Amino acid sequence: MKTQTTKKYASTQNPCRLCTPFGACMVFAGIADGVPFIHGSQGCSTYIRRYLIGHFREPVDIACSNFSESTVIFGGEENFRLGLANVIEQYQPKLIGIATTCLAETIGDDLAQFVHRFETEHPDGPVLVPVSTPSYQGSHMEGFHRAVRAIVAKLAQGGLVGNHINLFPGMVSPADIRNLKQIAADFELDATILPDYSDSLDGSIWHQYEKNIETGTTIEDIRKSGSARATIEFGNTRDSSTSAGDFLLRQFGTPFYELPLPIGVKNSDLFFERLQTLSGKSLPERYVGQRGRLIDAYVDGHKYVFGKKAVVYGPEDLVVSIASFLNEIGMIPVLCGTGEKKGKLCESLQDVLGDNFRHVTAKEDTDFIEMEEIAHDLHADMVIGNSNGYKLSRKLNVPLIRVGLPIHDRIGAARIATLGYQGTQEFFDRIVNEFIRQKQENSPVGYTHI
Repeated sequence: MKTQTTKKYASTQNPCRLCTPFGACMVFAGIADGVPFIHGSQGCSTYIRRYLIGHFREPVDIACSNFSESTVIFGGEENFRLGLANVIEQYQPKLIGIATTCLAETIGDDLAQFVHRFETEHPDGPVLVPVSTPSYQGSHMEGFHRAVRAIVAKLAQGGLVGNHINLFPGMVSPADIRNLKQIAADFELDATILPDYSDSLDGSIWHQYEKNIETGTTIEDIRKSGSARATIEFGNTRDSSTSAGDFLLRQFGTPFYELPLPIGVKNSDLFFERLQTLSGKSLPERYVGQRGRLIDAYVDGHKYVFGKKAVVYGPEDLVVSIASFLNEIGMIPVLCGTGEKKGKLCESLQDVLGDNFRHVTAKEDTDFIEMEEIAHDLHADMVIGNSNGYKLSRKLNVPLIRVGLPIHDRIGAARIATLGYQGTQEFFDRIVNEFIRQKQENSPVGYTHI
């Protein structure tokens, strides 16, 4: 294993992450009758809307307190109060999620006090959930997890333990959320999935513009999260300060199971085994069949993928789970890069790769310029990650398998599934078929059977 800790240049160029409030806005978009609100400059909300709309191809509203030059000098509370009043009048939401920006944090705006004063004066108003998300402290994934924890901390209530469970999947696609709903239903488990933007960010066509999105995780279900039988949270590289499951464990004693993203047979087995334990039911036949077909596909496609090298990048949890999956199918994740800097990437990769970890170069807090420099001598056969790595794949002259967020240069990003046996099957088929396509197109003969 090789790890590089210092850049050859002073500044970050094309970072391998997005801004922190971006992740928070995705969470708030997954709450029924919820509205994301940015406390900062209009450009911040426009940037986030542009990325969300470009990825999901759906309309997205993000309110903003619209800082001006005078706001920076005198503080943003007046803009904040006016903005909230306008949002309440226009949207009549049940919840407003408020994410800070670099500017608001730098000038020292006390968002918690702003919210407290507003709630005191408007006791019948919507639920206000503030979350600190300056982009100089974290990534879009950290903003996402902080927002989930902030919502749970604001709303969760204790009580008699029920038969329901909490499922916090992290930043996954709407297709994966729909798949998780089906899985929970097949185990006859009442699962509160937070957030649930499976319809709001991948819905059907509107006949007229809808201000309020009524689909998503309801406030009532979030309140019950403190009396759940258990919490399952995907991702095992975050710390407790950004974990909603850890909060519920400490506050209400709710049993907490932290699992890797269920990509690949091994990780999916861990997830389904936990559901069997919680439900008291054996694995439904639907998933017995999916698992069997996936293993059969591994055998069928082995000759195409074995020994191939891949560059993998994205959020740390996603990178580690993809690396585990690649290890299963005989591929080598020669470079694993993330824009996050938690200090856990190497340890997590070693846990999932074992002896094969010696073939890996791991890089935290990286950007695409640095990854290109490192990847140049690794002779990768494929790049796996979001659209921001397209130029990297082009310079390496290898295909890019698009996964994660953002995906702006293809349509259907919201319908890319990777979780569970079925999601892994689709992911595996995409990888194998890309290698076949490449071999076919580069052949002087033009074989129709490969």
